[in-house]
Amino acid sequence: MNLEEVKSIYFIGAGGIGMSALVRYFLSKGKIVAGYDRVATELTDALVAEGAEIHYEDNVNAIPLACKDKTSTLVVLTPAIPHDHSELCFFQQQGFEIQKRAQVLGTITNHSKGLCVAGTHGKTTTSTMIAHLFDQSHIGCNAFLGGISKNSGTNLLLSETSPFTVIEADEFDRSFHWLSPYMSVITSTDPDHLDIYGTAEAYMESFEHYTSLIQPGGVLLMRKGITLRPKTNAEVKTYTYSRNEGDFHAENIRIGNGEIVIDFVGPDVRINDIQLGVPISINIENGVASMAIAHLNGMADAEIKQGMESFRGVDRRFDFKLKTDKIVFLSDYAHHPCEIKQSISSIRELYPNKKISVIFQPHLYTRTRDFYKEFAQSLSLADEVMLVEIYPARELPIEGITSQLIFDNIDATVEKSLFQKDDLLNELENKQIEVLMVLGAGDIDRLIPAITSELKRRYDL
Repeated sequence: MNLEEVKSIYFIGAGGIGMSALVRYFLSKGKIVAGYDRVATELTDALVAEGAEIHYEDNVNAIPLACKDKTSTLVVLTPAIPHDHSELCFFQQQGFEIQKRAQVLGTITNHSKGLCVAGTHGKTTTSTMIAHLFDQSHIGCNAFLGGISKNSGTNLLLSETSPFTVIEADEFDRSFHWLSPYMSVITSTDPDHLDIYGTAEAYMESFEHYTSLIQPGGVLLMRKGITLRPKTNAEVKTYTYSRNEGDFHAENIRIGNGEIVIDFVGPDVRINDIQLGVPISINIENGVASMAIAHLNGMADAEIKQGMESFRGVDRRFDFKLKTDKIVFLSDYAHHPCEIKQSISSIRELYPNKKISVIFQPHLYTRTRDFYKEFAQSLSLADEVMLVEIYPARELPIEGITSQLIFDNIDATVEKSLFQKDDLLNELENKQIEVLMVLGAGDIDRLIPAITSELKRRYDL
């Protein structure tokens, strides 16, 4: 089905962060856009305000009439939707063209120069950082992001003049195999999504195949030290990066007074005294990758420096809600043991003399089953851990798999507690808080406003 000829698009799972960028894209093209999602959120409310028609009950009768003509309607599916979803079954039985989100994204972006960011973690912040660098420069860009940029307030950027499209390349369900990158960053390859891949080896093979999709004349920028055997075309240049070493890296790192300043160094570039707009130590590495991609595509040094200083971050990624001498409170999307380790270590580096308290909501029964010992090890880097029940997302419960598994394996020296999410605010009343982090990819973020209000009241802010 030619996307230009499609009159209406129906999204099953419209409120997902990746799906919502496509909703916004098709709205910008003047298409009729409608869809289903399980619950109303701030994001779905924004999509409705922008012109999408979204409902929250799995009900074939709620599908708009304009989306029931299979000759002019494309159905877009998120892989998180169960196979017995009645609306999905209706479209299948009626012979509609149904495409996965990643397939549609690949079609939209395959004629542009895709600047793709793949990896188990770090891809949302890095892709959003790259998008901001390009957007504020003379080059400009289009972007389909996996988070809401605090600079632009959206996960979609459109440009009528730029040949570049920044894309978060998601490995879930092998989605990134639909892309044709011009340049790609690979931030990490720590095994994840084993419910899909089965083994760590299959997960790695998926990344190796992804590298073969990079266009001749393009670039692969890999974090130095990751386990990966690229299968790139002979005409693809490969570079490495990291915080301290590699073709692109940082030097003269200065951390203090809540600020981080670095010098950016590459094979043919050095930009001194770059201040990070979001001063978290992991952003040194994310920033090096982002600046490398900017430099390799002709961005001026002054534009790179200004872009890094003006970057404001991504919602739910090291998202500071309170930052005073009395109290520091932030949320982070970290939901993999390596991400949690990086999150806590980064905050510890900023606040070495303060008590670090963490609220963690595990995401998925399978991920908890596969990594509960690693979760416990990472969480043990905090001074205090508060665990709530697992967020199931697309999964049914697995017998014997609960947050208790993580709790039992957290170091005995750590102050720890386990309770229901609904009891969180009551539990916090008795806690001595200096630095509080909320970690997880589930719905724990819905409690952020209430926690913020409680801390403001308690500390008279």
